[in-house]
Amino acid sequence: PHFKFYNRGKLVNRDLELVLVEKALPSDEIEVPTYRFEMRLAGTRQKIGRINFRVESTEDIVMYAGNIGYRVEREFRGNRYAARSCQLLFPLAKKHKINPIWITCNPDNISSRRTCEIAGGKFIEIVDLPTDNDQYLDGDRQKCRYRFDLARI
Repeated sequence: PHFKFYNRGKLVNRDLELVLVEKALPSDEIEVPTYRFEMRLAGTRQKIGRINFRVESTEDIVMYAGNIGYRVEREFRGNRYAARSCQLLFPLAKKHKINPIWITCNPDNISSRRTCEIAGGKFIEIVDLPTDNDQYLDGDRQKCRYRFDLARI
């Protein structure tokens, strides 16, 4: 089956720009088609973080991994880059007809929980990871689940 990736043009929000670095099809490493972006200071090559958009909603993604995953480098935290990056990806999710979007994070990751709230997510619950889940095997035990209803964002 052929999967269609879309070109969304420039993704910029003031001093933040998302630069597409890879369009990855499912493989041994990833379960679903995925866009991988670098967060950069707009108009520069300065990398300030990364964000991935997983373009399907399997049970693992909905419950544990989330459609969007992000990381902001320590020295650039506190500027809402992750929340703003999520918002820049919502039109791409709509184009792929993915709704709702799910983002998960560890319960003790207060910054990521705040990011989900700022970006428009609704806290749904905290779930226990199954013992055979990759994140469990990496040491995580629970995930907070945030739902983003794109019809309302």
